Amino acid sequence: MKFSKTISFIILTSFLACNTVKNKVTEIAKPIPFSTSEIDSKVESIMSKMTMDEKLAQIQGTRIRDIMVDGKISLEKFKEHIPYGIGHFCQFSSGQDLEPNELRDLVREIQHLLVTETRLKIPAIFHEEAITGFATKGATTFPQQIGVGCTWNPDLVSKNTASTAKSMRAAGATFALSPMLDISRSAHFNRHQESYGEDAYLTSIMGVSFVKGLQGSDLKTGVAATVKHFAGYGTANNNSKELYEEYLMPHEACIKIGGAKSVMPSYGVYKTIPVVANQIMLEQMLRREIGFDGLIVSDYGSINMLYKKYKVAKDSVMAGAMALNAGVDIELSSPTMYPKLDIALEQGHVTAEQINTAVKRSLIMKARLGLLDENPIFGKDGELDFDAPENRKLAYQTASQSIVLLKNNGILPLKKDIKKIALVGPNAASVHGLLGDYTYQGMRAFWKQSEFDVNNPKLVTLKEGLESKLGKNVQLSYERGCDWSAELEAKIDTKSFGDSRIEKLKLLTIKGQPQPDLQNALKITKESDVIIAAMGENLYLNGEGRWRKGIALPGQQEAFVEKLIATGKPVILVMLSGRQEVISKLEGRCAAIIQAWFPGEEGGNAITDILLGNVNPSGKLCVSYPKTEEKVEINYKDGYQNEELIQYPFGYGLSYSTFEYSNFKMKSKISILDNRFSISLNVKNTSEIDGDEIVQLYMSPVNLNSVMKPIQLKGFQRISLKAGEVKRLIFNFSPQQLAQYKNNKWIVEKGNYEFKIGASCTDIRLKGNIELKGENIFLENGRQVFFTKNEIE
Repeated sequence: MKFSKTISFIILTSFLACNTVKNKVTEIAKPIPFSTSEIDSKVESIMSKMTMDEKLAQIQGTRIRDIMVDGKISLEKFKEHIPYGIGHFCQFSSGQDLEPNELRDLVREIQHLLVTETRLKIPAIFHEEAITGFATKGATTFPQQIGVGCTWNPDLVSKNTASTAKSMRAAGATFALSPMLDISRSAHFNRHQESYGEDAYLTSIMGVSFVKGLQGSDLKTGVAATVKHFAGYGTANNNSKELYEEYLMPHEACIKIGGAKSVMPSYGVYKTIPVVANQIMLEQMLRREIGFDGLIVSDYGSINMLYKKYKVAKDSVMAGAMALNAGVDIELSSPTMYPKLDIALEQGHVTAEQINTAVKRSLIMKARLGLLDENPIFGKDGELDFDAPENRKLAYQTASQSIVLLKNNGILPLKKDIKKIALVGPNAASVHGLLGDYTYQGMRAFWKQSEFDVNNPKLVTLKEGLESKLGKNVQLSYERGCDWSAELEAKIDTKSFGDSRIEKLKLLTIKGQPQPDLQNALKITKESDVIIAAMGENLYLNGEGRWRKGIALPGQQEAFVEKLIATGKPVILVMLSGRQEVISKLEGRCAAIIQAWFPGEEGGNAITDILLGNVNPSGKLCVSYPKTEEKVEINYKDGYQNEELIQYPFGYGLSYSTFEYSNFKMKSKISILDNRFSISLNVKNTSEIDGDEIVQLYMSPVNLNSVMKPIQLKGFQRISLKAGEVKRLIFNFSPQQLAQYKNNKWIVEKGNYEFKIGASCTDIRLKGNIELKGENIFLENGRQVFFTKNEIE
């Protein structure tokens, strides 16, 4: 054991001291502590003056509506509801119907009351969702994360979240409940759309980029990210090897590399104990093993569930005590359980030290965000624009790169001789197929059952995109043809919500839409040269609290597409959805198939440009695409043992270009103590069209007795190549990336490994074996190396 400790120390110190990593995504920076001596001194000075009521106020969240009367802030309600101040105002903007300037002014008004009408004069943190951009009226709506995962472009993610942070800071917001890092391996999961897909490596890189872009170089000017949902939400998480190696990895990377200082536990359970009260997961795994020293905030209402849903707490006092004992610092979104911590203290369920620790972390976060400065800045002066041209450009680029071309028999890009196009389907002219859950529009529609302004920001439908970009000599005919679903195909999760939101939302979705006319749709398609069928889902068929009966095209959409195919005209199936849709009965008979996900405000323009060839599709699947509706998790790492379940593999996506991989080079033997070794190849665009290729690096164990997964993503690179151009790509790989969690330890094992270069997990173009020589290494401090370091020559 002494020997293994020495080896671990040599490797870690050697790597950290000697490696200079250029790519910000792969850089392992020296951890920035949550606090400093200066901040500690300031916070301790404040806490020395606090009463118990004032302390408890700082570890609670509330809603703006609780201090409003007739849509305006009420001083009387303020003094009644938060006389001692408050820690957070929750989802402060998505609950409002305010223009940017009005929102900023509302934040300033509330902060003014806090610093003039409370004894301690402590400002509040205003937090919001940011998974698809700042969730507020008029702000840029980026594609949903499932689509962003298909871009395989972490640099673009950082740019998007940096723009989000700029808008949030301008409004006075300093904290985001994003990113969502859950690994999702089932399209049946209603929150599948919020994930970056099924792979831990890809999710980790995208998550780190999200956090770094949002937080920037200084939290006093950036926005604090909250990584969620810790850990293994939406899946079985009791297998410790899989939990540590995969489900914890994105959170760990975002904390160790991205510098995330806020974590949200999931609504789920680990080892029969709800995560929000699970000391093994929060205290042992998160704080001691990963080394997290920041703030833990509850998911909305999750502490209440300890009493109301899970029945592990006998009353609300005990529920709050259990969460605090597990290390949860702040209760969101309403002051329900934590106001009773004084009672829990009297009854001996918590200690004063535990309460003080939570309060201190809450105040440290406020100090880090600049809220405890002598003259804190609340928002930006002047006219605010949350959807500036540069933001829309980013939204367009992201949508263009997120769209995956699944099939093309040569019909795309559309040829110049196409003169008549029939555009049909429920998502052809509706904005509801552009929007995912936790967009501002989605939150207003589902949680508030309110309409939203489709022009603020402007949401571009596919019909509008085609109308603006088709030549004058091309006739575009439109008819819905069918609804999303004739009957309600989603149901409320009554255990969580228990109301009729979906039925109300459906009415909002179809409001203003003409009744589908099947016969007219068939008439115009028979007269056309090509049919574009825009099918899929919308807000009421996908999202938190909404569960569909299956994952095929909903309602009568599949039958409608069958009728379109029967016309004999080529059918281009465009799917806008938050999940993969089972299309096995249609796949062989459509001329082309496009998965556009929920592409955000510029979705119509992005899809149109791909159809017309103005943009070369480059998206590749961040999930496996199922062939059946069987309710099983699909993980490419298992090797697709049942190929009948798979329509398209992980990493798959077509382009209008073709690419050739060649000249693979890698050593046959290296020392297990080596810092990194290189794997290199040439990539050539063999077509006459400029394009982007996403080159994927996989690893497979050669030892048949290995307990490692048969194939694992270990690196990737998006690379742009002009027609005929060749570039050399180098993956610099660390042996520590082969670390496994075995017998409660991290170990790097000597032996033989096969490295594969592919265009997908099944389309392997090049491969070679390498032997790691030496003795096995135990990593006493856990994994410190997560990603490859890439170079392009």
